[in-house]
Amino acid sequence: MTTMIKVCELTKSFGTIVAVDHVDIEVDKNEIFGLVGPDGAGKTTLLRMICGLIEPDRGKVVLFGEEILRNSNRSRLGYMPQRFSLYGDLTVMENINFFGSLYGLKKTTIRQRAEEILSITNMLEFEDRLAANLSGGMKQKLALTCALITGPEILILDEPTYGVDPESRKEFWKILYRLNKEGVTLMVSTPYMDEAELCHRVAIINQGRVVAVDTPVHLKQSLPHRLLEVRADSRDPRVFAGLSHMDSCSFYGDRYHIAVQDPDAAIREIKDFLEERRIRVYSIREVDPSMEDVFVALTATDNGVGL
Repeated sequence: MTTMIKVCELTKSFGTIVAVDHVDIEVDKNEIFGLVGPDGAGKTTLLRMICGLIEPDRGKVVLFGEEILRNSNRSRLGYMPQRFSLYGDLTVMENINFFGSLYGLKKTTIRQRAEEILSITNMLEFEDRLAANLSGGMKQKLALTCALITGPEILILDEPTYGVDPESRKEFWKILYRLNKEGVTLMVSTPYMDEAELCHRVAIINQGRVVAVDTPVHLKQSLPHRLLEVRADSRDPRVFAGLSHMDSCSFYGDRYHIAVQDPDAAIREIKDFLEERRIRVYSIREVDPSMEDVFVALTATDNGVGL
């Protein structure tokens, strides 16, 4: 398998804050690689160093087998930043032409590639619309089009669906899957655990450190406990604190996920516990873990809190 991106001991600090802490990552050719973590985890800083926009304090980035400091063929790498950074007073096509010209592309090449990408993103009919008048989802599609105009082999996207409505998020990921099938290697950062499920492999990053790298399936299988989902007439995140058969508890707004070793014993204890407090139980059942459960377990351990 060809390695497209290799990050070795990458570290970056801003004053006393360590944003990225000795990170090692490899992304293989034609892979959708997810960088998963909360706001402030170091995702954006890491991606910017990979793109050569920020110089690391230590470590190195290797793209296409070549260290980034010596890598002159930048058109092979596309980057889509988190925030919409194109020109609102230019039309869709004017933005694309401007961006393509920065890479020295001929007008005929820009037009041909723009039509292909705008067709994929269902944006052809909006090429004369001002960027400022686009919806959030359409702005993201325009940013994606500009990132793809050079025909990159690697596309790096920093939280591309942040703040976008759920339907637009689904549509955007369909586009990413299509690009991947056409041979584009993708590295995508996201705070959304459901998007982590869509990646071939993910790196979970917390407080600047990568705490796990694997496929979503293997990460979920690696959890050392069973999981109970409890729905009850309570919104107290700590209502189950102190239960003897509980390893940990996470609260997701309308349900609790309780990590246990013995589901049967834990169910009995939970029922008795809630009955004593006259808290109505709607359901208790064992469920398969989600990436959200994996993230909570790994970051809790990483912070020294324990599962």
